Amino acid sequence: MKDVEYISTMPSVIALPRPFPSRDGVPIIARVDTRLFTVRYFTHCLQCGFCHDWCCSHGVDVELPRAEAILRHADALEAYTGIPRDRWFEPEVQEDDEFPGGKAWRTRVEHGKCVFLKRNGRGCAVHAFCLERGLDYHELKSMVDCLFPVTFEGDLLCASDEVTDGELVCMDQGPTLYRGTRPELAYYFGSACVAALDAIEAEVGQP
Repeated sequence: MKDVEYISTMPSVIALPRPFPSRDGVPIIARVDTRLFTVRYFTHCLQCGFCHDWCCSHGVDVELPRAEAILRHADALEAYTGIPRDRWFEPEVQEDDEFPGGKAWRTRVEHGKCVFLKRNGRGCAVHAFCLERGLDYHELKSMVDCLFPVTFEGDLLCASDEVTDGELVCMDQGPTLYRGTRPELAYYFGSACVAALDAIEAEVGQP
């Protein structure tokens, strides 16, 4: 199976031409795991009819500026989700220099799903809330969530654990990890970073 091959293959890491900080200053990526250009996943979540929002089984780390933005909309979000704000996040905020604001606040899990998963439909309630109100979802939704199943570890752009562990339900179909997240990478790291990644993709990948 392709996912087994992916897990058993040692990653090939290529340095980017220069470090690229995110629009918030951190994280800063300087290297990329080339498996992002070959491993595939379904990508178009709301068109999926088989995973039942599996990737929302866990909470997600929300960088402090986004968590603060969520709380600024707390009254409206409580009405929208039907969930009181004191159930949204874990009790402790974690220090993490790789996250904007130097901290991350993890969302809670209720009944086996992230507290912000829509219970009367599909997908993220924060995302849907923003779209329905004409807000840019990046202002409230976490970077980790928007980039999934791509993530960052130190200065390395790489696949999320769910991919490397072979757990992601929708692997091996659809665009590559890079192609599926390219618009989000452009948003967070800029057009010059994406141009550099495009050049690496042309060498090693499968567009």
